Amino acid sequence: MTRTSILIIGLCHIVPALAQGGRLVDPTRPPHVAAQAVSGGEVAPPQGPQLQSVLISPTRRVAVISGTTVAQGGQYGDATVTAIDETSVQLRYRNGRRTLQLLPGLAKRERRAGLAEPSDRGSPR
Repeated sequence: MTRTSILIIGLCHIVPALAQGGRLVDPTRPPHVAAQAVSGGEVAPPQGPQLQSVLISPTRRVAVISGTTVAQGGQYGDATVTAIDETSVQLRYRNGRRTLQLLPGLAKRERRAGLAEPSDRGSPR
């Protein structure tokens, strides 16, 4: 091979990478973190306890709060875990209550089936 053909092959591999330009974003990151990564903003460290995961089975309910596994009825710091559901955990402190959300930036909305947009109904058969 000549030097010219090696140079052309090398450019064919480099140019698409340069054309892409932006950084790649991890698709497994939570939505609010991924959006900040795309916009180039700094990710602020979480304030207070963060709900990271829930496990619900017929015999028990467990939540992971800031890396600590706590069962329903158990203690997290000076709070008691009073309820665990699919998206949140209720903490009861001496002077009040606090709800931790699994995905704090997202809100679940009810939608009746009759109001679905044509694109939401799937393809006709």
